[in-house]
Amino acid sequence: MKKQQQHPGGGADPWPHGVPLGGAPAGLGSWKRRVALLPFLRFSLRDYGFCMATLLVFCLGSLFYQLSGGPPRFLLDLRQYLGNSTYLDDHGPPPSKVLPFPSQVVYNRVGKCGSRTVVLLLRILSEKHGFNLVTSDIHNKTRLTKNEQMELIKNISTAEQPYLFTRHVHFLNFSRFGGDQPVYINIIRDPVNRFLSNYFFRRFGDWRGEQNHMIRTPSMRQEERYLDINECILENYPECSNPRLFYIIPYFCGQHPRCREPGEWALERAKLNVNENFLLVGILEELEDVLLLLERFLPHYFKGVLSIYKDPEHRKLGNMTVTVKKTVPSPEAVQILYQRMRYEYEFYHYVKEQFHLLKRKFGLKSHVSKPPLRPHFFIPTPLETEEPIDDEEQDDEKWLEDIYKR
Repeated sequence: MKKQQQHPGGGADPWPHGVPLGGAPAGLGSWKRRVALLPFLRFSLRDYGFCMATLLVFCLGSLFYQLSGGPPRFLLDLRQYLGNSTYLDDHGPPPSKVLPFPSQVVYNRVGKCGSRTVVLLLRILSEKHGFNLVTSDIHNKTRLTKNEQMELIKNISTAEQPYLFTRHVHFLNFSRFGGDQPVYINIIRDPVNRFLSNYFFRRFGDWRGEQNHMIRTPSMRQEERYLDINECILENYPECSNPRLFYIIPYFCGQHPRCREPGEWALERAKLNVNENFLLVGILEELEDVLLLLERFLPHYFKGVLSIYKDPEHRKLGNMTVTVKKTVPSPEAVQILYQRMRYEYEFYHYVKEQFHLLKRKFGLKSHVSKPPLRPHFFIPTPLETEEPIDDEEQDDEKWLEDIYKR
């Protein structure tokens, strides 16, 4: 007869053939419950081999993931969420930056409307804000053939964004050639003032010196260079008559041949393009307000522009672009100019009205003093400098500073 087995606590083992499947009854002691768990901790040699094989596969899999570019995507996202890794560590190079809107801006600057001053500002701003300033060395080709339009649009459209392209060129319709239409900006000025500035600049240059007027117009004869402005106007020289005086409107009308012909068609098309394609057309006589609005509309390009413009060092550079040896034509000559440029003036007053409407919407008041009432044919005396004269009223200057700080 077999001897009954003894358990460590003394007495006969109640389960000589092993613990029942359901474990020990609840009424027995804690040592009996611990004994009931023992079968789950027992491993056979086969089970041990299976566990080691699984561990080996896991290690090899981890090594394979690392050699193949890293762990699975969901693990990377989980690690990033938990803060255990950076995006660059797990995903490689960061994605392309989010572009500001708009990221394509064209400033088809009108000649002798403060464009050199604005370009100086843009060079400083492009370094400060990191946008791509695309300029052109071509200054005297504003009208383009169809192939030239396609080539220029292609070159502009492939520039790194965000970009601001600037050049003296008449309005280009990008969508006509399958491109994305950029946002346009521009600045114009009183047509007679612009004409006089250009007339004397071609002959005598500006304060930058170095005889730059000789470089720009080397073939100009001496008698033409020193031609009296009144004689040019009254004797109807080509430079002082149409179509040469029809200058501002084509920058907004476009490349169509009829845009070069003074008339209602070009005028209305220019107005239409201003409304549909130009974010802002400013007035040079109110340049500080133009800069304020540009900063509001395009902060990623023009943030801080007014403080740069008012900086004494920049003022010193800006004064170097002032046209020299300007003289004022006689009242008779001015009246003739006004009649020859009536379409230019209709466009100028339209743009000025739109600009003032925009200023009122943004709570800006005009700091340019209103001229006294004059006969309708009278043109105000041209500015002696290319840039607007500084306002001497301290209150207005302080108000502009307060607007800028908002």
